[in-house]
Amino acid sequence: MKKLQLIGWMAVMGLVSITAGFAAETNTLDNEVQEAVQLFKRTDTKIQSHFDMARGYAVFPCVIKGAVGVGAAHDLGELFEGGKLIGTAELTQVTIGAQLGGQKYAELIFFETQAAVDAFKASEWTMSAEASAVAAAEGASANAKYQLGVLVFTLAKGGLMFEASVGGQKFRFTPLNANSK
Repeated sequence: MKKLQLIGWMAVMGLVSITAGFAAETNTLDNEVQEAVQLFKRTDTKIQSHFDMARGYAVFPCVIKGAVGVGAAHDLGELFEGGKLIGTAELTQVTIGAQLGGQKYAELIFFETQAAVDAFKASEWTMSAEASAVAAAEGASANAKYQLGVLVFTLAKGGLMFEASVGGQKFRFTPLNANSK
């Protein structure tokens, strides 16, 4: 009987530590996303109007990209709808072409319509080579235009990349559980 209790307590403690680790990881992502949003707002003071008017937005705080001929990038971010956090998202990018180097950048995607948000949530949304991103800078958002219901901003955070490539980004959305947040 004491062995069963000991095993039970060990299982509970293991579950608690795993849950605490997940909460810490999520909290870290929350903090990184909020820091990235503040960095975009400091870099371009006019970007607030996009936050106010967009149906939703996704924030990827630290996309890490590397390339030698073939490039890859990855990050975890969060999706907001109506200003409220509704889930997490994973960004994966693959490119091919003349490219060499590595870089880190933040990416902010605004969704103009509910259809664009819904496509992103269904993990059906991809960003192809035809889509263009706006480099965040003071006043850049004032003239930025939505393309196919989305508007993308990037903000360099470090590294050096020489690139003439084509490729695209794929996103996978995971909704928040009813018990979280």
